[in-house]
Order: sequence, then structure tokens, then C-alpha cells
Amino acid sequence: MDQELEMNENAEVKEKLYYSIGEVAEMFKVNQSLIRFWEKEFTIIKPYRNKKGTRYFTKKDIDNFHLIFHLVKERGLTLKGAKAKLRENREDQEQNFEVVKKLKEIKELLVEMRDGIE
Repeated sequence: MDQELEMNENAEVKEKLYYSIGEVAEMFKVNQSLIRFWEKEFTIIKPYRNKKGTRYFTKKDIDNFHLIFHLVKERGLTLKGAKAKLRENREDQEQNFEVVKKLKEIKELLVEMRDGIE
């Protein structure tokens, strides 16, 4: 039941056009300062800013954050290394990230199935 609720919440999030910096930080379980830092470091993140300067991130920005998060936090690359990977062949990095993401989803499903059997 909790998983259904979680999936419904995620479905609602996916329908939004813009996300606040707080929502993005919560998605990645990081501080807002890291989101601001990565925005400055990586030119692929370009949030919309209103007249007050409030940042609003698009789905594309979120996807770029996922890619950066994968390279830096999961693969352990330095910021310089992540920038180089994105410059060299961004398309390959995106494909690799998608494969890893799918494999994690499959693993979660298999773990759930295993736990359900026990």
C-alpha cells in the first residue's frame, strides 16, 4: 500500500512543469546549496528565474541533475571528471545512466519479489 502511495506521489511530480529548488533537493536527498553549486558548475542546468530571482527547474534540468548525480555521487567522478565526460560524449553518458537506472529498478523489483516469497 505504501508503495502505491509513493508511486502516485511520483506520478504527480512528473506532471509538473517547474520544480522549486527545495523540491529538487528533496528528490536527490541533498542540500539546496549543492543544487545551487551544481547549477553554477554545469552549464547544462539552466533554471528559469522569476523577477525575484527564484529558481524553477524543468524536467530537462531534473534529468541533467540525475546524470550529474550519477557521475559524481554514484560513479565517484570529480566535478572536473564529470564535466569532461559530459563534454566528450554526453549521449553515451546519458545512455549508460539510463541502463544503470533500469537495472536498479529491476533489482528493486527482484528484491521485493524475494521478500514476498519469504
